[in-house]
Amino acid sequence: MIPKRDFLALPDLSTEELLNVLARAGRLKRGEERPTLAGKNLALVFRKSSTRTRVSFEVAMNQLQGHAVVISDRDSQLGRGEPLADTARVLSGYVDGIMIRTFAHSDVEELAHHASVPVINGLTDLLHPCQLLADLQTVQEEFGADLSGRTVAWIGDGNNMANSWINAAHRTGFDLRLACPEGYDPDAGILERARTSVDVVLTRDPAEAVSGADVVTTDVWASMGQEEEVELRAQAFDGFCVDGALMERAHPDAIFLHCLPAHRGEEVTTQVIDGPRSRVFQEAENRLHAQKALLVELLG
Repeated sequence: MIPKRDFLALPDLSTEELLNVLARAGRLKRGEERPTLAGKNLALVFRKSSTRTRVSFEVAMNQLQGHAVVISDRDSQLGRGEPLADTARVLSGYVDGIMIRTFAHSDVEELAHHASVPVINGLTDLLHPCQLLADLQTVQEEFGADLSGRTVAWIGDGNNMANSWINAAHRTGFDLRLACPEGYDPDAGILERARTSVDVVLTRDPAEAVSGADVVTTDVWASMGQEEEVELRAQAFDGFCVDGALMERAHPDAIFLHCLPAHRGEEVTTQVIDGPRSRVFQEAENRLHAQKALLVELLG
């Protein structure tokens, strides 16, 4: 029996496996490959609301001739306190894979531990690996398949996206510079591991991080679950908005990425996100293609 494989973090894939998934994502987008997951069923468990994650996974399974079942706290026993371990065992008897989007990363790990089918991390407060698949695909489309030697600048909170960019650098070899305010650093363990294999710089100066970068990327300053911190974070992140002046410090061919949803006028200006350097909607579309490739890898 082939052991099941989970995708909880980018390093769950080797460098070769990750590049193969990205190559397949490109072929799927260009219509050069038409794999099938006919007869396969994927449970989509949402403890956090979603637009891109839900639609992209549902459409992905539909296009692969499989089926997706959406489950939320509102319409399942999870919302009434059923243990994740029990949910994992029950769903494993019904479906061929489980995607979960939730708060605590430990919940994803617990689900994966008790499930006998592959589990995919659709987002936790610690990591957002599926988004990074799409982001890396977008960077490849702009600069070529070899990501080593490129420089990515992250501006803002050391959140799940920052942690996932660190994991991506660790796996693919590009240089990463993170500009985060004091007190909003990325996960120390993830950062320490990446620094064993790649150049990762943590600074308090957005201009230093962006200087000469090929990719400039950011995220909202207050994510879901942090609504009470909006005013505090707005003060802490003063000066961390990606505007036209900051983008001018990047490489002349640099692109801008954002995982969306965006707050124009806060972490990024309208000029940048809707400007010629922005690839955010190409990036959003690539969630579909990258996740199709991942699903074929795990369920095919």
